[in-house]
Order: sequence, then C-alpha cells, then structure tokens
Amino acid sequence: MLDTDVKILYERPLGFTETTTHYCPGCTHGVAHRLIAEVLQEMGELNNTIGVAPVGCAVFAYNYFAFDFVEAAHGRAPAMATGIKRTLPHKTVFTYQGDGDLASMGMGEIVAAAARGEQITVIFINNTNYGMTGGQMAPTTLPGQKTSSSPLGRDVETQGYPIRTAELISSLDGASYVVRRSLHDARNIRQAKKALRTAFEVQKQGMGFSFVELLSTCPTNWGMTPVNARLWLKDYMIPQYPIGDFKVSTAVEELAKGG
Repeated sequence: MLDTDVKILYERPLGFTETTTHYCPGCTHGVAHRLIAEVLQEMGELNNTIGVAPVGCAVFAYNYFAFDFVEAAHGRAPAMATGIKRTLPHKTVFTYQGDGDLASMGMGEIVAAAARGEQITVIFINNTNYGMTGGQMAPTTLPGQKTSSSPLGRDVETQGYPIRTAELISSLDGASYVVRRSLHDARNIRQAKKALRTAFEVQKQGMGFSFVELLSTCPTNWGMTPVNARLWLKDYMIPQYPIGDFKVSTAVEELAKGG
C-alpha cells in the first residue's frame, strides 16, 4: 500500500504534548484528558484556552496539555478560574478537579462560583477516594467502601453519607448546565465527550456556569485490576451516582439542538 493510501484512524490530539503519562494503569484520568483535548481541538479553541489544575492526581495536567495551564492551591481552582475569566473574558477557562479537592477542601469555592454564575467550566473527576495521597476516604466514598482511612468500610453512622455533587450544584440558580457522565466503557465515553462539548459551548455563549462530573476508576487504590475496576464502577458507583442531566437551562437545550 502506498503512503498516500494510508488512512489515519487514531492519532494524538494537537492539544497533547508527548509527555509519558504518570497515571496508574487503568486510571481514567488519561481518558478524560484525551476527551478534553479532542473537544477543544474540534472547537478551534486550543490557542484560546486556559486550564486550572489544583492539588491531586491532576496536579501535573499542565505536562500533558499543549495549551496554557496554571496550578491553584488545594481547592481554590474555581477562584483562580474566576479571576482569569473576569480578566480575560474572551478566553475559554476550565478547572479540572478531583473529589478530594472539589468536594472536600474546595466545597465552599465550587458552591460560591456556581451560585455567582461564573462563566467557567468545571470538570469534576469522581473516583470515590483521595487518589494522590494514598486512597483515603473522600466525601464521595460509597457506604461500606474500604479505603486506607476507613479499612472497615465507610460507616454512615459516624462518617456520614456520600455527597452527590452534581445534584448539589444543580440546585444553585447560577448554574446553567450540570450533568454526570461515566468513563467505564466506549458508549459512555462518547456521551462524556458530547457533554464536555456542550459545557464549553455554554461558556462560549455566555450562558453561565457549566459543570461536568465524570465517574472514573482508580484501580490502584481500589485494589483491583483495570477491568474489574470498570465493572465495579458500573455495578456500584452508578447506583449511588446516577448518570444523567441534572440541570439544563432552556437556552442550553436549544444550543444542544443546534438552535
């Protein structure tokens, strides 16, 4: 076959650097990264985007994305993104946060940013534990789930119930687009990409705060193989964190339909 007859089916997005990943085998942070890079490339926004990553597994995101990225203090990514967007309103600005960062240390920050209707996009990676620091219990840890700080399983009587962040954010008037998707199989990954595209379009159109929660795997801290981790997500996480749209404003509905 001549070189001119070769059809490229899969290649590195232009929004990626050539840095080798540091994520554990089977971790779906890499999947989320690729979706973001693909969406921004398809939108023509690679040279107009600023990402914000705080402390956590995603702290090295700036090593992987070939566009402007900054690092925020633990939990403070929404505040930094707010300042960037207000100063540079023409830029596409997003945060990329894990559950320990967003749902614990930064809960006040994310609620305040959503309540104000900041014109930013938040991508929330929910893998039910503090992945970077050893797999401790997080606000998203399931009832009965064992972690390094809850070796007998999360006891709701003493440690409370998991926080459903998307549902919480959807109750705030400033939020325009709040959804939850999953990264455990090809079909759901495609749906996640569509949600990310809509979230960034919401920001470009000045329609308010957009929030995409992505259910993700953490095989290392869960003590599972990558395959079993994906099955566990499907069987146990989704019943606790149902996939769906929790708030889609009328204007956003029309945008999604191409209106």
